[in-house]
Amino acid sequence: MIEIPMLFDLSHTVMGDMVSKYRYPWEVLPHLERLIRVRGATLPPDRYEQVTEGVWIARSATVAPTASIAAPCIIDERAEVRHNAYLRGSTVVGEGAVVGNATELKNALLFDGVQVPHFNYVGDSILGYKAHFGAGTVTSNVKCDRTPVELHFSRGAVSTGLRKLGAMVGDGAEVGCNCVLNPGTVLGRRVTVYPLSSVRGTVAEGMIYKGPTRVCPRR
Repeated sequence: MIEIPMLFDLSHTVMGDMVSKYRYPWEVLPHLERLIRVRGATLPPDRYEQVTEGVWIARSATVAPTASIAAPCIIDERAEVRHNAYLRGSTVVGEGAVVGNATELKNALLFDGVQVPHFNYVGDSILGYKAHFGAGTVTSNVKCDRTPVELHFSRGAVSTGLRKLGAMVGDGAEVGCNCVLNPGTVLGRRVTVYPLSSVRGTVAEGMIYKGPTRVCPRR
């Protein structure tokens, strides 16, 4: 369930053809800066404005004047970047996505329709089509001991080789308020996470996460 096509519909991101060249989502993140610059240079100027070196913003997008945006970055059509949002670089905000007040993005790919609308941190992560974070929910992207992030499964662990890795959140996932997605968390498509959860590991597609020992299918 951790291969890219099993988590994400690549027709719902301006980066789809580039992401499709990788097998696992975490393989994309070390290359995201370069990929954004390559894609940005191909965007049609009648629909996208290059507002500064390495920053492309769709003419139909809404960006608050108080938002801080560092290169490279693509903000797609009809996206909304609100007051005091902080885009630190190597970020893609998908079509119709919402980046809210005081939300911070760093080395993050947000597919179309993603909502991170209130006090969120998304670092070294990929959020799939129409994924939603409740207020205060964050991705933790560095382990306490600073060692490379591993993904843990019933058959063993898989090393990503990355010291910084947040979460890979599948299409349509819903994460409640004030949750922490620990380094290397994978949420399958349409997963629901209860508020105040600390999530670690992998949650399979369509499951409801109420706690580490309380994961159940939708009725």
